[in-house]
Amino acid sequence: MLLHIEDLHVKYGNVEVLFGINLAVEEGEVVALLGANGAGKSTTLAAISGLLKPSTGAIRFDGHLINELPAHEIVKLGVTQAPEGRRIFSTLTVEENLNLGAFVCLDAGQIEKTRTWIYEELFPILKERRKQLGGTLSGGEQQMLAIARALMAHPRILLLDEPSLGLAPLLVKTIFRILRKINESGVTILLVEQNARAALKLAHRGYVMKVGKIALEDSAPALINNAHVQRAYLGG
Repeated sequence: MLLHIEDLHVKYGNVEVLFGINLAVEEGEVVALLGANGAGKSTTLAAISGLLKPSTGAIRFDGHLINELPAHEIVKLGVTQAPEGRRIFSTLTVEENLNLGAFVCLDAGQIEKTRTWIYEELFPILKERRKQLGGTLSGGEQQMLAIARALMAHPRILLLDEPSLGLAPLLVKTIFRILRKINESGVTILLVEQNARAALKLAHRGYVMKVGKIALEDSAPALINNAHVQRAYLGG
């Protein structure tokens, strides 16, 4: 098991927002995390990334307990995140953003290999824009940059928080096609996404969250055909 979460409780101050989450991701999988706004999806990713500390429970990555590790140490283990809202550095160039994503990498050859993969195979538009300031990119290009920056750390698992948010339908298809290519390259993906149909078409398995708890877990095809999921998330 690459990522294993057991009985995870998280609080904001005195307010508990996750109530005993259990979740697992196998190496090589794409796992979708679905649910309404406020269900706790982004909080779950923040806890995995080390941005929030659990009050109780365990988060293990490749067998290592990571609950108390600082975020940069979790990145070194192979966990990176492309956050909701992209949060690129708007006053830095595309290439400077990518270089910052590689801050934990000591192997210059690996950094150059990853950058070449991003420019040549995943996001050629970023190569064209490499000297351009991040803040001048379109919304779709900024999302590509956020994903590419997370990949520069050479992760084993990529956490994605709403990668299709605010994008036109054609760009959403492009982003999800590239995510499939990233997964096929060997990167495991845990995906938080409001576009449940696109997420489940990409994913192997999925979890549905309700008010800080896991309400449902199944294979992606089973979730697509689940009547409740269809009514609540797929417009059926």
